[in-house]
This record gives sequence, C-alpha cells and structure tokens, in this order.
Amino acid sequence: MPDDERGPFLARSLQHLQENIRRSGPAAAAGYTLIGAIILLGGIGYAVDAWRGTSPWFLLLGLLVGLIVGFYELAKTVWHR
Repeated sequence: MPDDERGPFLARSLQHLQENIRRSGPAAAAGYTLIGAIILLGGIGYAVDAWRGTSPWFLLLGLLVGLIVGFYELAKTVWHR
C-alpha cells in the first residue's frame, strides 16, 4: 500500500475502532455491575453467616439479591435504547 493511501486508511480504522469501543462501554459496565453485585452481596451474606452462625442462609440470600440487582442493572442497560 503506498504511503499516501495509508494515512487515510489508518485514520478511518482508528475512527471505527473508537466508535466500537464507545458503543461497547455500556455493555461492559453492565457486565461488571452484574459480577460486582453478586460478589459484593454474596460476600456480605457470607460475613453475616460467619458472624451469626447461620450458614448458608445469608450467603444464599446475598447471592440471590446480587443476581436480582445485577440483572436489573443489565436490563436497564439493554432496554435503555
């Protein structure tokens, strides 16, 4: 490819890459929110179980609430359009 054609080609390629990254940002954030909610609320449930000696009930409750919160945030992102 000649040097004079490579400049516009690289500029267009970079522009398309930036657009794709910008569009994928909300989906990535929703995925991280889903995982984070499950881990955080499951961890809180585990800690409460360890403190109260009620294993595994608060852990299961924390995981369930984490799933609900995570999927709610995922649904908000998907249906936002």
